[in-house]
Amino acid sequence: MLISMLAGSLRAAYRDRDVPAVVADIESWIERSSAGHADSPAYDHTATVNDYYDLCNRFMLFGWSESLQFAPLAHDETLAQAIARHQRVMIDKLRLQEGMQVVDVGCGFGALMRRLAAEAGVSVVGINNNDHQLEQVRVRNREAGLDGRVDCLKSNIMDMSSIEAASFDRGYAIESTCYAPDRVEAFAEIFRLLRPGALFWGQEMCLTDNFDPTSTEHQSIKQDLMRYIVLKEIPTFADVNHALESAGFEVLEATDRNVGEVPWYAPMEGRYGGWHRALVRVPIGRRVVQEAVRLAEIVRVFPRGSAKVIGLMNRSAEAYVSGGKAGIFTPLYCFLARKPA
Repeated sequence: MLISMLAGSLRAAYRDRDVPAVVADIESWIERSSAGHADSPAYDHTATVNDYYDLCNRFMLFGWSESLQFAPLAHDETLAQAIARHQRVMIDKLRLQEGMQVVDVGCGFGALMRRLAAEAGVSVVGINNNDHQLEQVRVRNREAGLDGRVDCLKSNIMDMSSIEAASFDRGYAIESTCYAPDRVEAFAEIFRLLRPGALFWGQEMCLTDNFDPTSTEHQSIKQDLMRYIVLKEIPTFADVNHALESAGFEVLEATDRNVGEVPWYAPMEGRYGGWHRALVRVPIGRRVVQEAVRLAEIVRVFPRGSAKVIGLMNRSAEAYVSGGKAGIFTPLYCFLARKPA
C-alpha cells in the first residue's frame, strides 16, 4: 500500500518533467553557477533548491518524516521522539506565550508550526517557496483542525517584502537559511519581520571547528555536501554568528547541539524508524530500492527517472554521513538571538 501510494504520488509530481535531465542539472549546479558564460542565463540557486525538493519531497516523507530536520539522538527513543524533544527545547527557549504571533521561515511540511499551535497556544505563519510543500501544509493543517491558528504564505526567503514589517513576536528558521544565496540578507529579512525585543531561534548546517581548509579530504567532503544537498556555501559557527550580528541581531546563545548519545547521522545508516524507513536508510537497502525502482520504471509502475532521484538522495545521505564521521559537519548548530528593543 505504501509503495503504491508513493508511486502514484510520484507519477503526479513528475508529469511533464524530464526527471533525468533535472537530476543532471542539480548534480552539476556548482559548475553551472560558476560557468559565467556571457550568452547563458544567470544562474538561479533558488530554482535549483526548488527542483531538488520537487524531486525529493515524496521520498523524504516516505523515508524520514514530515519533520524534515535533524535532532540529538538517544538510545532509548525513536527519531520521531528525538525530534519532538528537540523541538520542545526551541519552544522553551523562545519563551512562547499564548496568543503570540510567530513566523516559521522555511516551514517544510508544517509539522513544527502545528506543534507550536497545539502545545503553546500561539498563531504561526509559515513561509515557504515550494508549491508541493505548501499544498501539503494546508492539507495537514486542515486535518489537524488547526486552520484558524496556522497559515502559510509563498515567499522567497530573500524577499519577504509582501509581509508587513514588525508583524511577529517570535520567529524561527530550521535548516532553511542554509539555502539562502546570502545569509546576511536572509537574516535581515527575518529581522525586519520581527517586533522589537522579539526572540529568534535557528538551526543551521555548519562546518565544525574540526574542519581543516588545507585538508584535501575535508575539502572533498565539503564539496560533496554542497553539491548533493544543494548548499550554496557551508558556514562556520563564527560565520553564522557574524551574519546574525550584521543583520542587527544580538546573539544570546549559540552551540552545536550534537550532544546526543548517538551520532546525528545514525538514521541514515538504518536506525530509528519503521521497516520501510529502515529499508531506505540502510546504504545497501537504498541501492536495492534504487534497482527495484529502476526495474519498476520499465513496466511503468514508477515514473521515468525515479531511480535517478533515489541515486541523488543516496549520494546526499553518503555526503551527510561522511561529514558526520569526519567530525567536520553538523546540522545542529542552534542559536537564540534577539532583535534589540
